Amino acid sequence: MGSDRFVDPELLDVVVVGGGIAGLAAAYEIQARGLTFRLFERAARPGGVIFTDRTGGFTIDAGPDALLIQKPAAVELCRQVGLGGRLLPTRKPRTAFILRDGRLHPLPESSILGIPRDVRALATTRLFSIAGKARMAAELLVPAARANGDESIASFIGRRFGREAVTYLAEPLLAGIHAGDVTRLSMRGLFPRFMEAERRHGSVLRAFRQLRQPATRSGDGAFYSLPDGLTELVDALVARLPAGALRLNVPVDRVVPGGPYLVQTAEGEVRARAVILTTPAYAIASLVEGFDQDLAALCNDVQYASSATIAFAYRREDIAHSLLGSGFVVPRVEHTTIMAASWVSSKWPDRAPTGHVLLRVFIGGARDPGAMGRSDEDLRLTAEREMGRILGITAAPLFTRLYRWDRANAQHVVGHLDRVAAIERRLAAWPGLYVTGSGFRGVGIPDCIADARATAASAATALSGR
Repeated sequence: MGSDRFVDPELLDVVVVGGGIAGLAAAYEIQARGLTFRLFERAARPGGVIFTDRTGGFTIDAGPDALLIQKPAAVELCRQVGLGGRLLPTRKPRTAFILRDGRLHPLPESSILGIPRDVRALATTRLFSIAGKARMAAELLVPAARANGDESIASFIGRRFGREAVTYLAEPLLAGIHAGDVTRLSMRGLFPRFMEAERRHGSVLRAFRQLRQPATRSGDGAFYSLPDGLTELVDALVARLPAGALRLNVPVDRVVPGGPYLVQTAEGEVRARAVILTTPAYAIASLVEGFDQDLAALCNDVQYASSATIAFAYRREDIAHSLLGSGFVVPRVEHTTIMAASWVSSKWPDRAPTGHVLLRVFIGGARDPGAMGRSDEDLRLTAEREMGRILGITAAPLFTRLYRWDRANAQHVVGHLDRVAAIERRLAAWPGLYVTGSGFRGVGIPDCIADARATAASAATALSGR
């Protein structure tokens, strides 16, 4: 017998389960490393929460619409797939607003996630009361925590900046980004930069004062998008996959460990040397519970919130507000159905025909889970009425589009990083099995792309060493 290794033509190197941005990024990395793979997605389209709707000259991102520049993984991937020249910065002015007492107040200038970088910006804002401003300025005198354990966003911001900062910054902005509950979301998991600032400098304000504004191309601001919406990135990734590698409308029913892994799908059984699971954590739990109930339980413990986005199209002349900025967030104490609203046609170029406006409203989340039990029409009418009052809208919308995202917002609550560490310890018992996606090491698009590619690289390295 010869010494050459026998290669089974029916044995894949990797199976990727889930065709959202994490699954597509993992598949892209696997292909770049010359491995054979197949990517299974149960839905009729790839991309997951990334979906762009185009109608009547309007371009509507139904889910996320921006790529954070500060975390470069998404921008780098765009450049690698030929979209670098199409990256668009947000339009100026980039002012964001917070609703207080029924009025929109701009976030303080020179702020980081709403926290002012200097006393002048804090002094001139009308968002906070005099007492609230004084308490926030006093953060410089608040001693640093002695322990480095996890705590909620509300606990950290309240401890350092006071209750008013929790009510009008942390709850609508920091927690609102994740459609989450400010009293439960993890500061260490979601905003470690703040905790590191406290640990190293004894004060968040002191640390932020020493920071230079992040340099971006020609002052591009904090975000990029693409002219035809973020589905451009999905389409570019799919176009670079080998023919037949992406299998749509094919759910995966079960994963059976062994050498190799057996992946049971609606199309039949597939064998692979490694499996990368990129679906929501609760879906992963159902795939692994047959051979590791502890791993399944840990994955089931990762929580998710449901939400909806509603797009409204108007004639510009029918809206009294200037719409100079990117949009606004709404604190819970305002008692509205709306969590936030984005002025899409002010934020990005060419998202609406000339003389028209495109707005997006966000509803639900952990703050208002009951909203998802209401009918589409009820949600539309409520959002239309509330937006009309806030922005001075005098006519009915030209059209609306409502998109529901059931259990799509991963909630990294206090203790999440410890849970992920426990998941990784369980995975060590199953060489060749990997998890990635928003339920684990990062939530936003850049984090999901970075972790998916790193996970795929780890799988490739392990396979080459076997």
